Amino acid sequence: MKQPRIVIVPGWRDSGAGHWQTLWQERMPGAQRVVQDDWVSPTRAAWVGALTKLVLEGDEPVVIAAHSLGCIAVAHLPPEAAAKVQGALLVAPADPERRAVLYDFAPVPYATLPYRSIVVASSNDPFCPVRLAGAYARAWGSEFVRMQNAGHINSDSGHGPWALGLALFQSLYSEELLAIS
Repeated sequence: MKQPRIVIVPGWRDSGAGHWQTLWQERMPGAQRVVQDDWVSPTRAAWVGALTKLVLEGDEPVVIAAHSLGCIAVAHLPPEAAAKVQGALLVAPADPERRAVLYDFAPVPYATLPYRSIVVASSNDPFCPVRLAGAYARAWGSEFVRMQNAGHINSDSGHGPWALGLALFQSLYSEELLAIS
């Protein structure tokens, strides 16, 4: 089996220079980032389409590191793309029903994801109540990591390189490396 490809899936308005996703991408050779045509006024069809295209590009499995609205885009992946996902770290998922500009992503799918996933949420995320993030995790069949007072788990809340997140992500990636040895 081929080594998985790393796919970074930013949220609404992208992830800036100090964001953990950007820092990880810079450190991980071959990591690919989903690029959206419109980061400010997102549509589900365009965002999920861009993600699907990137996932289906190669024949190797992918491991995803998603943030905010990117998590919701991952949950909307069509079956042929989801089948290529080996694992996903879904950090600070968005609540598209709370912001009109994100409403096209509602309703959020409440179906079990066909791969291992970890949802990480904060007790004081201003964009998604931790109880809703927990409901997503239960519906998706994800492991759930609840962080205390971590904000939106981005650079604004002091999460630069974010060692805990990297360890969680590597647990998704390393399992495959162990399985082929």
